[in-house]
Amino acid sequence: MDTPPLPQPKLDRTPITFDQYAAYTPEKLELRHGFYGYGGQDLTGFYLAVLANMGLREAVRHVPLALWLEAIQELALQNPKLNFDTEIGEAMINRLNRGLEDLQAVAEYLEEQA
Repeated sequence: MDTPPLPQPKLDRTPITFDQYAAYTPEKLELRHGFYGYGGQDLTGFYLAVLANMGLREAVRHVPLALWLEAIQELALQNPKLNFDTEIGEAMINRLNRGLEDLQAVAEYLEEQA
């Protein structure tokens, strides 16, 4: 049997197929040192299935915006296209950092108002 494509989370909740459920849901979830796991199995498909079923809008509601922004910044800065070796790469890093600073200020304001 071919492995089905990984579930693709979207903004709103979306279903997964039975084949995705069968391929990516562990037979047994275990808790080891505070983490889900099952015999070293890669749980990426399982996590993506949960996010697909939950929807990204709902997932974002349960974590402070500042943490999402920090994760986005780290991921973006790991992209090899963003580097100081080229003029455009440096310009994009500067734009990213300015934009994230503005979004962090908004996130802080929203946290204070909660």
